[in-house]
Amino acid sequence: MDSLFEQNPSYAPLAARVRPENISEYIGQRHLVGEGRPLSTALKKGALHSMVLWGPPGVGKTTFANLIANHFDVYFTAISAVLSGVKDIRSAVDQAKMRRAQTGRDTILFVDEVHRFNKSQQDAFLPYVEDGTVVFIGATTENPSFELNNALLSRARVYVLKKLEDSEIKLVLQQALKHKYGFPDISLHVDESLLDILCKAADGDARKSLNFLELAVDLADQEGSIRTITRKDIEDVLQSSLKRFDKGGDIFYEQISALHKSVRGSDPDAALYWFIRMIDGGCDPLYVARRVVRMASEDIGNADPRALQIALSAWDVQERLGSPEGELTIAQAILYLAVAPKSNAVYSAFNDCRRKVRDGQDYDVPNHLRNAPTQLMKEQGMGLSYRYAHDEPEAFAAGESYLPEALHATEFYQPVNRGLEVKIKEKLSKLREWNRQSSTQRY
Repeated sequence: MDSLFEQNPSYAPLAARVRPENISEYIGQRHLVGEGRPLSTALKKGALHSMVLWGPPGVGKTTFANLIANHFDVYFTAISAVLSGVKDIRSAVDQAKMRRAQTGRDTILFVDEVHRFNKSQQDAFLPYVEDGTVVFIGATTENPSFELNNALLSRARVYVLKKLEDSEIKLVLQQALKHKYGFPDISLHVDESLLDILCKAADGDARKSLNFLELAVDLADQEGSIRTITRKDIEDVLQSSLKRFDKGGDIFYEQISALHKSVRGSDPDAALYWFIRMIDGGCDPLYVARRVVRMASEDIGNADPRALQIALSAWDVQERLGSPEGELTIAQAILYLAVAPKSNAVYSAFNDCRRKVRDGQDYDVPNHLRNAPTQLMKEQGMGLSYRYAHDEPEAFAAGESYLPEALHATEFYQPVNRGLEVKIKEKLSKLREWNRQSSTQRY
């Protein structure tokens, strides 16, 4: 029996109503479907094959699977790994066998959220992928290398789909406004600047942008035959002040900058304020979590190595629990970082060394540091006179050098007199002094 959506498309969500019917209408992923790119080439050659579509939500994974089925004129059977089990898989396979026997046509078995299937569930349809009973297309937001069986991965090509650009999201919205099933009974007016706001709020998710648009249309007032979407309608849809989604993104970047500088300046109250402002404005907490990890290394470093672990733990909790529970742990990490001792010694050493490598020569590894597994390599002096630190007093080979000779005695890392780096600085100063005083200096 047909679904209600198939009987009457007007009942379907906007994202389903305006789904493209052929590849030419597909927006985004030009690195895959552009002229001469891997998927477009396969389509032109008629090379239907099993694949895994890996990318964030709302970038067109399900849509693309449907388009492939249309292009090759094959049956399309979709199951969700969240709602389905082995029984559903076997049922889909049995139907595919029956259709092939009756019509000779192939079947695409599309598995949404395929990473949710456990090993035994993935094994259930693997034989039918191998013998060609079904062409498997899996959609996942998780890294297939970690979530899918190697046997399944070896029989499917993995394609990485990217978040849509704002300009691509805008094309999706404009296409929806003109689509025959978009808003056929309504004469709509919406300012381009409001579409820009929806694009930014959607953050690369086409489905989310279409949901926003549909809600805004429902809220819009109608005068005569025209329904006009206003800024107030968009504000109500996004449930937050639109000043946070300014056209150039300046306010957003100003706020993350203020948060970072508040942590660096050891002001926990200001840091918490800017964090809450960003979350209240619709910012993805995971974005903040990633920036907090950066702050832990850039502004605290080895003055308190626990800061990095706390930041990573907060990120992990946000990934596991989502909002709002995870946001509390990010706030905890931000407050810890704000009151932690500060050091940019790691950050400075990293940048100094990177400049040296980028602007300097590519020096060879010194002979005494090279392994010499063959007699010829030993005869060339490789590994000769290398000193094993554990055999030396204090497990330190004073006078030994591990840098190329041209960079001998270069000191990138300069610990500060704060936090744990006080002790690190004391030890490093002692070791460096032993090197200077050693009678067995390498260079």
